[in-house]
Amino acid sequence: MSPSPFRLPTPEDTESAPGVVLVATGQAGLRVRQACEELGLACLVAPPAPAEAVVEHALAAGCRALHPGESDAGSQLELAHACGRAGLAFVGPRPALIEAMHDGEAIRLLMREAGVPLAEGDATGPRVRVPVLADRLGCLRFLPARDRVHPGLVRAPVAWLTPEQRAYLGQLALQGLAGLGLVGLVSLDFRVSGNRLGFAAMGPGLDGSEALDEALTGVDPVVEQLRLAAGERLRDRQAALAPRGHALQWRLFPEAGAGFSGGPGLRLDRPLEAPGEARLLAWGRRPEEAIRRGRRGLRELLGEAPAEAMLTGLAPR
Repeated sequence: MSPSPFRLPTPEDTESAPGVVLVATGQAGLRVRQACEELGLACLVAPPAPAEAVVEHALAAGCRALHPGESDAGSQLELAHACGRAGLAFVGPRPALIEAMHDGEAIRLLMREAGVPLAEGDATGPRVRVPVLADRLGCLRFLPARDRVHPGLVRAPVAWLTPEQRAYLGQLALQGLAGLGLVGLVSLDFRVSGNRLGFAAMGPGLDGSEALDEALTGVDPVVEQLRLAAGERLRDRQAALAPRGHALQWRLFPEAGAGFSGGPGLRLDRPLEAPGEARLLAWGRRPEEAIRRGRRGLRELLGEAPAEAMLTGLAPR
């Protein structure tokens, strides 16, 4: 196990902590900036640019780590290689694992070798996503499985799977990742068709739906990802990460002056510096409670008709 090239600040520190350069702006970087503040890390935002230029910028600013935001595997691979050449910590999986994810067939081969069933090339069942956290000592934990109801809505846990099926998917995810040297956060996608399921793809890092995990488990994967990259250990047992209740997250584009009153079971993430994408989170003890709360928030932000359109695919009133 190699030492981490950066660390988190402690109460005994008298100097300012080395910062993290974040390659994301707006909504895609909002939660990373908040997580850095939570951990006492300075965060320097760098608009997307060629990887070498971003790394040079980070080093010139005295940063010790780079966070790729919510970028895809191809972009993360370039950044990870550039960080490796410069001795800068990369907040994400090691380059060889990112390369396997980007290749697609390579990561499927690794999963097959680990005994994880694969989705057939013509599989048409719905996708289920399972996020996994891993520390430098090889400990792995899976987070609640989620599915995409429509392009603007993700929910967790998956309503049409039993708790036993969700637990089985989580165990398959851990089985596939054991021994791959993962540190940080990845998400595994499975196709589910009746009683058949199979691994379909894997993505590195954040995908923008991490607020679901915080609402259901109390664990913020964005904070945990930074902690793990700094060499710290996982803090929660698997049993503590079982979902408590149900959560929904919408991606939407309210008008700049749209009001939002909040209230029980509602949260809105929206950058203050510029209007654009916002993410509305609703949660409750039961699915219908989360839907009812989400309907109220959507009506305030979008109006009656657009709100009902965003509820497409969920249970009726």
